[in-house]
Amino acid sequence: MLGFIIQRLLQSAGVMLAMSALVFVGVYAIGNPIDVLISPDATQDIREDTIRRYGLDLPLWQQYFAFLGRLLSGDFGRSFVFDIPVLELVLARLPATLELALASVLIGAFIGIPLGIYAGYRPDAVSSRAIMAVSVLGFSVPTFWVGLLLILTFAVNLGWLPAGDRGPLVEVFGIGWSFLSLEGLSYLVLPALNLSLFKLAMMIRLARAGTREIMLTDTVKFARAAGLSEFTILRRHVLRLISIPLVTVFGLEFASTLAFAVVTETIFSWPGVGKLIIDSITSLDRPVMVAYLVLVAFFFVVINLVVDLSYALLDPRLRRGGRAA
Repeated sequence: MLGFIIQRLLQSAGVMLAMSALVFVGVYAIGNPIDVLISPDATQDIREDTIRRYGLDLPLWQQYFAFLGRLLSGDFGRSFVFDIPVLELVLARLPATLELALASVLIGAFIGIPLGIYAGYRPDAVSSRAIMAVSVLGFSVPTFWVGLLLILTFAVNLGWLPAGDRGPLVEVFGIGWSFLSLEGLSYLVLPALNLSLFKLAMMIRLARAGTREIMLTDTVKFARAAGLSEFTILRRHVLRLISIPLVTVFGLEFASTLAFAVVTETIFSWPGVGKLIIDSITSLDRPVMVAYLVLVAFFFVVINLVVDLSYALLDPRLRRGGRAA
């Protein structure tokens, strides 16, 4: 198991190094932030002094290695626009996005997996057909349209839930969370439901396909012949055998939600990192753009590493393969 972990850690470090180079070169090849940082009426001396102060007069490769050195010490630089450390700026918005992403993925998993298993176990039932129809809608309906419909129905017409913002926060270790209070949780419901629709549909279809395949295998036939109940078969055999693809989807969807929740955050005025990156792109705030993309790559790498380790726990053959490598 130790060899398997070391191998994955080395692979993750290599991926992060490559991603940091791609992100840095891609972002620093876009536009000229000096046009945003200083007034068009500024003198040439002020312009040159600003360029030197931000290190923009250096060759790109020197800028990258300077950035890499700061990055290894946890310094992402200072925002051009806000003039505060970038990491501080991003981390102030990150808990809101983290809370929203985790809530949406958990809704998709805890509702979608049981519905998918049921639809696979009784594929000809009317209720199973209705479940699959809902999953088709989850893939087909645009997120922004569903978000506006949720606001119109539950916030405007019924007045049950708030239409936007994050509501009152409960601080734990200096970090504010919405879900820890009943009123704050009411602000989380609509954006989390909106963001979970696609994940719900994916979990339903994945769990149904896996269940249908496994129900026809000899494993299930032998379990029934041994006198096990249908619930025990579904819990011990079906759920365990379909767990690896479900873990994969859960991890990747959580990472992608952290990175691309910008539409939902905009519709519901949710103060996460999505709005921050849009503002940074508009103002060519390069340090914020680079920090955001590097952190997104880091989240993907870490979550994939956790998924790989989960594979090893679920399937011992992978641990043996890791030691052999």
